[in-house]
Amino acid sequence: MGDSFLGPNGYASLVSTGSFLPPIEIPNDILRARFAAIAPEFVDKMEASTGIRSRWYAPDDWATSDLALKASEQALARAGKSPEDIDLIILGTDSPDYITPATSVVLQSKLGAKNAGTFDVGCACASFPTAISNAAGLMATNPNLETVLVVGVYLMHKLAKPDDPMIFFYGDGAGAAVLERSSEPGFIAAAFRADGTYHRNWLIASGGTVEPATNDSVAGGRTAVQMVERYPPEINNSGWPRIVRDVAQNGGFALSDIDFLIFTQVRKPTIELVMQDLGLPMSKTHTIMETVGYTGSACIPMALDSALQAKKIQPGDLVVMIGSGVGYNQAAAAFRMPRAEKRLFG
Repeated sequence: MGDSFLGPNGYASLVSTGSFLPPIEIPNDILRARFAAIAPEFVDKMEASTGIRSRWYAPDDWATSDLALKASEQALARAGKSPEDIDLIILGTDSPDYITPATSVVLQSKLGAKNAGTFDVGCACASFPTAISNAAGLMATNPNLETVLVVGVYLMHKLAKPDDPMIFFYGDGAGAAVLERSSEPGFIAAAFRADGTYHRNWLIASGGTVEPATNDSVAGGRTAVQMVERYPPEINNSGWPRIVRDVAQNGGFALSDIDFLIFTQVRKPTIELVMQDLGLPMSKTHTIMETVGYTGSACIPMALDSALQAKKIQPGDLVVMIGSGVGYNQAAAAFRMPRAEKRLFG
């Protein structure tokens, strides 16, 4: 079941992935020492609640596009493609280089992808499944798009206050995927949900048009990311199973047809609860947050790449990616892995 979507110009097929983890490790013990005076039990509680034991930071002089460049170069090398082969770059992040211009156009310049158009997707941690679904739809209806690079990238720790215990979550990283037009199956379906009534729960309050940055807002930390109010746990505990069922209905496949799922990597117990709700074993999913932290917009492509490298995903598998981000936005994308793609399964 779950026939891939064949547009007038063929399938959008996933042919390679790449990821990048920066060099500076920040294990939980460093944060325990940092917050011992102001929140002595916080790190222990968060470690037990999420499974996160460590995260990795980029050097201080790096920007989000630098992380994206590394993951993109790896994905292109695995695909046997040069930057000049790319027709379109879609980049998902909520830690951009600038408010404007788009980070994707900075990546295009650094990569040397001189023939590529670009745009950003800003759905926080739902950005990658949103971006890859956009890529597939555009390829299905535009014969000029033969090769599309989709990137998810996160450098949120640079936008957080060092004395905010919520920095526990933020790990830097990037993941990328190359899509090609193919006569073989690929993209199947997408699903999207949102509830904007939660848009002020977790945000960067100052720096946009609601509250332009001022000396006072910078000094007051309002240009830093902050959690104002926790999200109810049912947003993911119930929302993820709901959107998996949405994408299954949209794609015409049963839950039992799913071979593998990749979720936003924020809380391992949530993934365990959701897999139980779906009636699927934990062997059909993969987690990386334990060793890399919460890598936000990058976590889904990073986990996808990790699962592929570990050979947990096989040729022909039906894979569903589920992203959930502040706002809140949720998105799911279903792909049939190519059956004879040596670049992906070599």
